[in-house]
Amino acid sequence: MTDQLTVMNTETGVEKQDRSAMDIATTRAAQEIQAAMVIAKRFPRDVNEAYTKILQSCKRKGIAEEAEYAFPRGDTRVTGPSIRLAEVLAQNWGNMDFGIIELEQKTGESSVMAYAWDLETNSRQTKVFTVKHERHTKRGTKFLSDPRDIYEMTANQGARRLRACILGVIPKDIADDAVTECNKTLKAGHAESLEDRVRKMVSAFKDFGVTQAMIETRLKHKVETASEQDLIALRKVYTAIKDNMGNADAYFEREPKADDGKSGVDGLKKKLSKTPESKEEPAKEQDQVELERLAKIKLINTMLQNKPKKQEKVDDYLTMIGAKTIAEIGLDDAQELIDNIK
Repeated sequence: MTDQLTVMNTETGVEKQDRSAMDIATTRAAQEIQAAMVIAKRFPRDVNEAYTKILQSCKRKGIAEEAEYAFPRGDTRVTGPSIRLAEVLAQNWGNMDFGIIELEQKTGESSVMAYAWDLETNSRQTKVFTVKHERHTKRGTKFLSDPRDIYEMTANQGARRLRACILGVIPKDIADDAVTECNKTLKAGHAESLEDRVRKMVSAFKDFGVTQAMIETRLKHKVETASEQDLIALRKVYTAIKDNMGNADAYFEREPKADDGKSGVDGLKKKLSKTPESKEEPAKEQDQVELERLAKIKLINTMLQNKPKKQEKVDDYLTMIGAKTIAEIGLDDAQELIDNIK
């Protein structure tokens, strides 16, 4: 009896210590926020000075090269400020608190919050979302168990929300001027020739499994004749893939394999129809990624018919990624949207 009582008292003491430590941490965080807001009020930003600092930062080549992303959506190409440029905007705008916090991690998923807070105006953008510990590939869904893979997945998904939060707080015209200044920097004089820079870009794309032939198919001409604008466009695509805004298959057509047509999507269609095809099917019909994307979009529409209350959540997500309709979103965005409205 005495031993049991001792154990119970010990456990109670541990619980009290944990609760006390949590209370101390909470109080400290609240005091830090209050102190930051007081300092922001006492030393308000000079808007003109902040604007000048942003434009000066955009004149740096390293920042300009990663300042904008671009990805295809239907027959058009969507561009916008990257997470790297958003961070530059927040840092130079001043009196800002922003970041990504993992609220909870349990088996198979993490709850994450991205936020941006203008301490001076008390304007705040917050996005709480769930990240599944899984990666979708052409071979199916791969479940993640390695802590590093889970961290990278959470960081990649969080970066997109953080970008949206920062751009929701900082005035749009400031961001637009920053993008314009970065484009001017890219067009300015370079120590290396255009040919050398194009060659290095082609080499960098190899890390994502993109060959020179695939790049030339996208450009619709040889890389030897690439212009400065072509190089800028390729940099935006590279940044988008690197920032996980899309995968290489969304931007480039894979080179056809030299086989008899018995494998892949076309081979499956032939087996099902059991009739020979006299003509090559359009590239879009042959693209397995596009077929998967359309299937997921159809699933989303079906889910909305059964759960019409989820429409508001869908609208918020489309606004965050810059899409007007569900039909415009890519494969990864479609899967993420399905996970959010289940």
